[in-house]
Amino acid sequence: MRGAEEQQAILFSYRSIEDRIPSDHPLRAMRQLVDPLLSELSPRFQALYASTGRPSIPPEQLLRALLLQVRYTIRSERQLMEQLDYNLLYRWFVGLTPDDDVWVPTVFSKNRDRLLNGNIAEVFFNQVLVMANDHQLLSQEHFTVDGTLIEAWASQKSFRPIDDVTPPPNDDTPSNGSNPSVNFHGEKRTNATHRSTTDPDARLAKKSRNAAAVLAYQASVLMDNRHGLIVETDVRAPGYHAERDAALEMLTCLEPVGQVESGRSGSRSRRRTLGADKGYDEDGFIGDLRRMGITPHIAPNLHARRTHSAVDGRTTRHRSYETSQRKRKLVEECFGWQKCVGLLRKLHHRGQDRVSWIFTFASAAYNLVRLRQLVVPVMPCTA
Repeated sequence: MRGAEEQQAILFSYRSIEDRIPSDHPLRAMRQLVDPLLSELSPRFQALYASTGRPSIPPEQLLRALLLQVRYTIRSERQLMEQLDYNLLYRWFVGLTPDDDVWVPTVFSKNRDRLLNGNIAEVFFNQVLVMANDHQLLSQEHFTVDGTLIEAWASQKSFRPIDDVTPPPNDDTPSNGSNPSVNFHGEKRTNATHRSTTDPDARLAKKSRNAAAVLAYQASVLMDNRHGLIVETDVRAPGYHAERDAALEMLTCLEPVGQVESGRSGSRSRRRTLGADKGYDEDGFIGDLRRMGITPHIAPNLHARRTHSAVDGRTTRHRSYETSQRKRKLVEECFGWQKCVGLLRKLHHRGQDRVSWIFTFASAAYNLVRLRQLVVPVMPCTA
């Protein structure tokens, strides 16, 4: 018998929002990881807010909403609020009931800036690493470093001479006043003489010799080789030595390596290794690594004009060198996820502080995605 279509609206639902979420949905495992971390951050949240006044957006819900934005590639806060308005799955993850009002996008952005001023992204990132270390997912010995360019939220037309205070010319038509035609062909433009009026912290850079130069930031990560988890991040202005300087700074942030038992011979100190591509094959950088007690497992950079590599047979003859060269390619998965999924192909924020905040937070989100597969299967289910 054919059922009749009824158009009458239903005022009440007898199923809770918890019952509507599948038991094997990935966000269940994600929330199972996130909730204990947010509980650990509660004292830190308390220090950011006054004891009196109008209640703001709960920081726990704010961070969960930001995780949704990064995890599901939601381009803007306005679109995120639209999704929260009708998506029951997102409401459940954030902690909203079906009848709760969503926030105004501007209010949401202002509350997010409070977390930026409190450096919450770095603390949250470190808490994720503590969880990974508690489950023995970090080797603490073998690492990989690499860097990438992240395109800034600024156009080439905003890259103007530093001492030029005249505004850019406008077209005759009023409709083009906000996007004037600027002819900079034949003009020599460098970072020493020009700055972007939109994002002064961005610099003109290109990844390879044949690529186009864009306004960008230099973002670097230090990855643990055991499971491909990011353990340190760095964002700075691009430059010839930017990647190598960032690598040394991230390595100095690591905790001192401990002692490990080695059978009858007693104890010996563990020696760390660092894998990297041929861009890091530079005498000064490798010398700094050796002085830090780190073995450089770096791909040799040999070409027609350079027949000598700073990494010689004393290092490349070991089997661990081959393992590092194989493992170091996992770092490209980090950058690929951050740019294709984590909204970092082209930035939506300006200023080095904000870019560093969102890059660290996206790195924490990437680690959580990895931990969802590594940790949750062995954790007791609370659903």
